[in-house]
Amino acid sequence: MTNTVYAIYGASGCGRSLMPVAREQLQREGLKAEIYFIDDSLEQPKEINGHTALNYAAFKVLEAQNKFVQIAIANSHIRQKLAQQLEQDGIQLWQVKASNVVIMDQVEIGAGAALSPFVTLTSNIKIGKCFHANLYSYVEHDCIIGDFVTFAPGVKCNGNIIIEDHAYIGTGAVIKQGTPDKPLIIGQGSVIGMGAVVTKSVPAGITVVGNPARPLRKEG
Repeated sequence: MTNTVYAIYGASGCGRSLMPVAREQLQREGLKAEIYFIDDSLEQPKEINGHTALNYAAFKVLEAQNKFVQIAIANSHIRQKLAQQLEQDGIQLWQVKASNVVIMDQVEIGAGAALSPFVTLTSNIKIGKCFHANLYSYVEHDCIIGDFVTFAPGVKCNGNIIIEDHAYIGTGAVIKQGTPDKPLIIGQGSVIGMGAVVTKSVPAGITVVGNPARPLRKEG
């Protein structure tokens, strides 16, 4: 029986971009183990970018003492559902972190984070489960980030900000710094559009776009 196997759940763009990071991480840690892709659209195993891809049912029955999975799915609600399934099946969430990620003082990160190259987390930050931080994103001091939050590439999250569960922050968005007594809050399930400049708190479930960011108007 193999001691430990690893997998990236999702073989689309997100998963394929994380695979080299995951592979390098195992090499850096001196671990020799197979890394699979999990793709539930597959009926039979196939090769993707040099790695075996199989569906979850096939991965679950692999003989191994320990299994670790990074959920590389952009949709945060699917990410949550899969995390719950993995937990039920006794499979551990796997944090994948690029070698050049910068993590400073007093940073707490929940299980299953995906930290892409050139991500920076400064000081006194608390981050929940299955956080996705894409290329060149940063989180400044004294921020609280909930579960299943997604940062697209180049997000600038400045200090004293609270981002609630399932929020999505689009590519190049800038979130203005709050204050210790009045943090700027990005509400649960809200969406910050690409390139938006957020200067005030955003209610839960709202999509904002533009500079300064305003609620997206629905046509018709």
